[in-house]
Amino acid sequence: MNPSPGSTEHQPLENVLALGDCTPTGTYRVDLTTQEWWWSDETYRIHGFEPGEVVPTTAMVLAHKHPADREQVRHVLEDARRTGAPFASVQRIIDAHGKNHVVSIVGRGRTDDHGDLVDLVGYVLDLTGSIKRFASEEANFSIRAAAQSRRDIERAKLLVSLALGVDDDEAFALLRRRSNDSNVPLRALAERLMRHVRTATVPGQPVDPTRALRHFDASLRTEG
Repeated sequence: MNPSPGSTEHQPLENVLALGDCTPTGTYRVDLTTQEWWWSDETYRIHGFEPGEVVPTTAMVLAHKHPADREQVRHVLEDARRTGAPFASVQRIIDAHGKNHVVSIVGRGRTDDHGDLVDLVGYVLDLTGSIKRFASEEANFSIRAAAQSRRDIERAKLLVSLALGVDDDEAFALLRRRSNDSNVPLRALAERLMRHVRTATVPGQPVDPTRALRHFDASLRTEG
């Protein structure tokens, strides 16, 4: 029989799976003859237990799955036990402390020397930290983009106000009307206007709002 996931032969792959985001990675084995489970220390910890604190069983494994994912996991396990084919599943678990985790379960069946399917082995990867990091990065990017958009709109309003001698509300109304006429979103229009001003301005010389706005408006009409 092939070595278990917890043997030294599998340690390099387990280490590789955990690289990059310091993803907690555990291993497991299910004996298909006795239905007994074996968990590595990290698999216990992912489920909120100290190593050896409980005896893992199929019922306990399913009990820790998020209720919305439980049937899917049951089907995945049943298919794996029947076919032994490699499988992968992303699911949610609730650990012993009531904390939610998003985990990826990968595995495959193993056969004995006679070709009979004898157990399932695989890995449990806790993706919770990675997902939170990616979500945080996406949120930060969106916040920065929104802040930049607001700055461009405020600067564009000021430029229109100075060029045409109108107040903020009138300047904003004019920008919105030009946005509608040119079919360009307001934030994109403001960003393009300010980029146009930066590229058209001669270093060391003050910005001429009227000239800058006139040239920009002409460029929009040319594009249209």
